[in-house]
Amino acid sequence: MGPMTTSNNAVLGGLCYVFDFDDEKTIAIFGLADRVVTGAEVSAWLVKEGEPTYVECPDAVLASFLNGLITDKRGPRDGPPRPSESEITNNLVMTKLKIALAYSGDDVMAALASAGQRMSKHELSALYRKPGHKHFRKCSDEVLFGFIEGLQKKYRPEPTPAGAAP
Repeated sequence: MGPMTTSNNAVLGGLCYVFDFDDEKTIAIFGLADRVVTGAEVSAWLVKEGEPTYVECPDAVLASFLNGLITDKRGPRDGPPRPSESEITNNLVMTKLKIALAYSGDDVMAALASAGQRMSKHELSALYRKPGHKHFRKCSDEVLFGFIEGLQKKYRPEPTPAGAAP
């Protein structure tokens, strides 16, 4: 198990919610990365931790989902599908989401800001550097889930209550 196993289910569930993917669409996203999953597996990854049917989502499974999301949003790339990483980090999740959504650094910073997190371009670029680079910075759960919250505000905004000014 990789360094962020406890969050894989939350990342998968958060992204399925943000993009309003039902189980069928989620299974299709995995298929775009050449990973066959069942509805039962998807359901087990998406239930709350502590539920009897809860199963931890392995790193390679989340990597496959993110690779499939890139293909879903950007179209297939030339050549064979990218093999899924066996270990995944918050930095890699951020990178794959940035690629899938064709986001610039400014887009990422805007999403973070909408979730109440401020980050400079320098701080953000440190998240996309290779580990070992002198300016590399590990992406915290707070930043990753702030980004997902920012995506939710963009793609699934709260409905305006009836009678409220739009």
